[in-house]
Amino acid sequence: MTDCLTLRDVSAGYGETIVLDGVSLTLAEGGTLSILGRNGVGKTTLLASVLGHTTLHAGEIAFAGRPIAGMRPFRRARLGIGYVPQEREIFPSLDVEENLTVAARPVRGGWTPERVFALFPRLAERHRSMGNQLSGGEQQMLAVGRALMLNPSLLLLDEPLEGLAPVMVDRLLDALLRLRAEDRLAMVLVEQHARLALEFSTRAVIMDRGKVVYDADSRTLLDDPKLLAGLIGVGR
Repeated sequence: MTDCLTLRDVSAGYGETIVLDGVSLTLAEGGTLSILGRNGVGKTTLLASVLGHTTLHAGEIAFAGRPIAGMRPFRRARLGIGYVPQEREIFPSLDVEENLTVAARPVRGGWTPERVFALFPRLAERHRSMGNQLSGGEQQMLAVGRALMLNPSLLLLDEPLEGLAPVMVDRLLDALLRLRAEDRLAMVLVEQHARLALEFSTRAVIMDRGKVVYDADSRTLLDDPKLLAGLIGVGR
């Protein structure tokens, strides 16, 4: 089976500044991976490098077995890489349905607004509301739905639970679990809520100072809180 995502000895950053230092990881088709670590260790930069928003200084990045390191970001998206940014970046002057369709990549049997509304019934109720009229939780649902409208095989989520009320956290996690079970969608989750992320994913990577310092199954960390606390505290 071809891995969905592969990074080999990736060093990348912004201009001449290197943030990632020799990062290697793989994600199988349909797999789920959490990326954990303190603020500023390179988690978001890792996602940005997969998307093509950083300067690659060394290493290789492949998607579904295809090298993408020299590919422009919009071409990576069209290959099937979806992204849910930390800031959500909802278009405030478009309504919910327009936000969903503005950059859709239709495929037969794929995601449609109706299917997104079935996943997030709250969005169906607000489908004519403008982006700036939605709550934070509703905007996060919309950001996920917009990414799904690309019909991706890989979904990158940057701290999707940040700032959400507990009820919204539960709704969003339920939707992600449905995607994992029903769509075999590969997902990479960057998250500060370590236990929630580990309960969702089958594998976990912990980063410190631009390097991967742990890469194994999530259950090991869930069963050993001291190990988790020690690893996330690396470098302190």
